Amino acid sequence: MNTLKSLIGGILLASSVAASAFAAGVEVNASNTGLALQGYDPVAYFTEGQATPGDYKITTVYNDTTYRFASEAHKATFEANPEAYLPQYGGYCAFGAAMGFKFDGDPELWKIVDGELFLNLAQDIQERWEGDIPGYIEKADAQWTEIADVAPATLQAQ
Repeated sequence: MNTLKSLIGGILLASSVAASAFAAGVEVNASNTGLALQGYDPVAYFTEGQATPGDYKITTVYNDTTYRFASEAHKATFEANPEAYLPQYGGYCAFGAAMGFKFDGDPELWKIVDGELFLNLAQDIQERWEGDIPGYIEKADAQWTEIADVAPATLQAQ
């Protein structure tokens, strides 16, 4: 009986996590887990100048998405003004957004431009994006209004 209760509890928990990931996984890249930035600390990009994995014990939920932090201080900073630390285009690849697609942003391939955090998919994509950052941001901003609420797979199927 206890085994059955544990199994059912695990299924309910998995369903809850999946539902949360689905809700967050369109506009925000939550890697099908409900976890933003693949667990990297969003504040550290701005304060430490580097991609820093967050601690699984130091988290907060913002807009149905879980964020991890390297310290309680970073968590408090984020909670005071989350919008200042959120990655652009929901953490999807900035170059991909400019092309009208949503690809996973790699938290190790990032750049802060005019106080905003941008991620890209791969090193060669990052280098291409850096060739015309203002132009690609302008294109991505325009595309994002159309694709923000569209599932990545739907965009790729078009």
